[in-house]
Amino acid sequence: MNPSLKENERDTNGRTGARRGPAAAVLLTADGVRLRAVHYPARSAPGGELAGGGGSVETAVVLAHGFSGALSRPGVRRIAAALSTEFGVVTFSFRGHGTSGGRSSVGDREVLDVDAAVSWARSLGYRRIVTVGFSMGAAVVLRHAALCRGLPGRTDAAAAVSSPGRWYYKGTRPMRLLHWAVQRPEGRLFSRWVLGTRIARDWEVVPMPPRIAAREAAEAGVPLLIVHGDADRYFPLAHGTSLHEATGGRAELWVEPGMGHAENAVGEELLARLAGWLRRAVLATGAGARVPSAPDHRGPSGPQETKAGKAGGRA
Repeated sequence: MNPSLKENERDTNGRTGARRGPAAAVLLTADGVRLRAVHYPARSAPGGELAGGGGSVETAVVLAHGFSGALSRPGVRRIAAALSTEFGVVTFSFRGHGTSGGRSSVGDREVLDVDAAVSWARSLGYRRIVTVGFSMGAAVVLRHAALCRGLPGRTDAAAAVSSPGRWYYKGTRPMRLLHWAVQRPEGRLFSRWVLGTRIARDWEVVPMPPRIAAREAAEAGVPLLIVHGDADRYFPLAHGTSLHEATGGRAELWVEPGMGHAENAVGEELLARLAGWLRRAVLATGAGARVPSAPDHRGPSGPQETKAGKAGGRA
């Protein structure tokens, strides 16, 4: 899939990514939805250049936000700024979120949105792509890693932060409210006008559950990191441990003491450790090896399919 770019994001030689600061683009998904995206060149590279433009950076991180998020949200921008000290970073707003087109399917067709962002990053000249998702976005990057295994558009590694372990979870008050926002007409109105998120009505077929996606991605050799806080008010810690168990221990699990949910709960120290894991994951991918643990690691370690089930469960 070839994302469409605005004309002012190409230099006179027709190359994308010629700008040295953040550059905006409109991406076109395989099912025709237009997404707003931003590319942050790595500030550690000489002049902030891309690998394809002669710079030293070869790895891009694609960030996938949670439900009701967007690329303009402070939490997403803060994480992008932190990771862009070392990597190129691509952020985007999922369908139905922010100024992107379409309606949110709350974890189903969003896999096409991640695929469009990964394709754009590769078109910018990056040789290695890693995905980092939060909450709904975490479940989506796991599924993308599973569905694209062995394909040219695959990711080289994936990190899932605050991911659900399964669909249709209603065990916490925030998740019961989310189901109301997704399943009820008045809830969808609330989501549209208060949260700024436009929601589609129904799943047609239940998408691959996050546990199965994690297992299949791990079996395919994709390096995986599962990060979960023990103070998550949306998805209790059992969701993170269930994902880790599904991989047979092949994924790395970080249990973060006192951490809440998703982007806004990620602190600077965790971001620094995450950057270290991404660095090691890329090197391990090139060597065909398992990702080594960081010496200062504190947590216990231990496309096709795009029809989507009933509205609802989602993360």
